[in-house]
Amino acid sequence: MIVTLLSLNACFEKPPVNRDSSIPLNTVSHVNLDRYLGTWYEVARFENSFQDKSTEEHCVETSAEYSLSSKKDEIRVVNRCRMNTPEGKKSVAEGNAKVLDKSTNAKLGVKFFFLAPRGDYWILALGDDYEYSLVGEPEGRYLWLLSRDRILSDALIAEALEKARILGYNTKELRFDPKYE
Repeated sequence: MIVTLLSLNACFEKPPVNRDSSIPLNTVSHVNLDRYLGTWYEVARFENSFQDKSTEEHCVETSAEYSLSSKKDEIRVVNRCRMNTPEGKKSVAEGNAKVLDKSTNAKLGVKFFFLAPRGDYWILALGDDYEYSLVGEPEGRYLWLLSRDRILSDALIAEALEKARILGYNTKELRFDPKYE
C-alpha cells in the first residue's frame, strides 16, 4: 500500500496534486497509538508510482500492519498487496514510522529504505471507533482511505469522503480497490 511507501517519493515521479492548497490541512486532534496499531485494509487511494505500475499491473487487496518496534519510539510497518495480474504475485514492504508530533500522534514519518528520506504520514480523519482512517500528506499528492475491516460500509465511506472534501481533496481522483466496484 500504502501510505507508508511515501518515502519512495524521492525515487519516483511525483503524482499530481489533488487538493486545494488554500484550505488548511489539519490532522485529527489526537491519535491513541495503541488503538491505531494492528492491521488496516486499503479502501481507496490516489494513484501513485509505487502502487500503480501500469493500468494492468497495480496493487490490490492492500493491507498495512503496524506494531511496536524494538527500537525506541518507532512503529514497525509491514505493507502487503497482491499485484492485479494473472499470476497474482505478492508484494511486501517493511519499514518503520516515527511519531513526529507527540502532542497529537497524528503526524508520522515513514521510511522503507536505509538511505531514503522519511515520508509524511498524516492522520487526517478517524472513525469514532477507529473503524477507518484517512491518511495523507501536506502537498495533497497522496491520500488513502483505510479500514479496520476488509470491507467498509457505504455510510462510513461517505463519511470519510466528506471529511476529505472538507480538507480540499478531489475525491473523484480516488482509485477504489476492486472489491468496491
